[in-house]
Amino acid sequence: MDFSTQLISWYEQNKRDLPWRHTNDPYKIWLSEIILQQTRVQQGLPYYEKFLQNFPTVKDFAEAEIDKILHLWQGLGYYSRARNMHKAANEVMEQWGGKFPENYKDLLTLKGVGKYTAAAIASFAFGEKVATVDGNVYRVLSRVFDIKEDIASGKGQKVFSEVANELISETSPDIFNQALMEMGAIQCVPKSPKCEPCPFVQECLARENDSIGSLPVKLKKVKVTDHYYQYLVIEYKGKLMMKKREGKGIWNGLYDFPLIHHSEKVEELKKEQVKEQTLLELSFPVHYQKSESYKHILSHQRLYIDFYHITLENEIDLSNGQFDYKWYDIDAIKDIGKPIIIENYLSKYIY
Repeated sequence: MDFSTQLISWYEQNKRDLPWRHTNDPYKIWLSEIILQQTRVQQGLPYYEKFLQNFPTVKDFAEAEIDKILHLWQGLGYYSRARNMHKAANEVMEQWGGKFPENYKDLLTLKGVGKYTAAAIASFAFGEKVATVDGNVYRVLSRVFDIKEDIASGKGQKVFSEVANELISETSPDIFNQALMEMGAIQCVPKSPKCEPCPFVQECLARENDSIGSLPVKLKKVKVTDHYYQYLVIEYKGKLMMKKREGKGIWNGLYDFPLIHHSEKVEELKKEQVKEQTLLELSFPVHYQKSESYKHILSHQRLYIDFYHITLENEIDLSNGQFDYKWYDIDAIKDIGKPIIIENYLSKYIY
């Protein structure tokens, strides 16, 4: 079986027309690859176009304010990707003279660029013969060759990388990589793969051994924990109390409201916890408008969120340095980066 030739032939007849496939600009390829991590093409495409409109070059990206980048990223999740991109863009400008490194090894030195992304840029932009191995590639190779190594293990990842690099086309490594990922994305899909029109239907060992449904093997399961949040949306004369989150959390660098975190569902606000989070001496019972309950699912967390809109009659002085929050008017809030769950609430109840 000439795997590479058959694969590329299939690709030329079945590939989707995507904008990043019409360029060898490493900046545009890098942008698309980072956006498409953990994101479907249909969802990521508008973001790709939006980022290119705002930042046509890596120089523009590096010089942008991180707040603007996070605002444009809003809704994609995994915000560390955006923060790492900003750092990587600055590395390109400061350490590489404004030009992306031109080989796999050097690309790995950029912030947030791992083996897969480095291989994608190296092959798509510079024609380097190095295989890209992502979730789609794991699925195709595990099924065609009935590979049962655990893809979450170091050994398994090494095995798949070796197989992909043995199969990769000598003359068209970029097209081979695109083709292998495309096959996993549109043909050899996780459930109900389209086996009959597959060019490898006769050679597919998983089909022969009836093991398609169990491949690829991933033994390590992510433990998902439940969290219950009460957000305090405190308003005074059209302004809301917010602050920029600091630290290492998933929403680091984004703006949100005072937050009370519980390990189980709580229906009412508790005076002590409100004071602890806001330093406000609110008279109880507090008069508020409670939103619908929101559920937000992350890779390792399930968040159950209620928003409590509290309108103050007297302004609270936030300039004494004892409190991290500030007053923001609605127009300003629209332009700052926020977790998508907060944007959804604001769009429904405030804007």
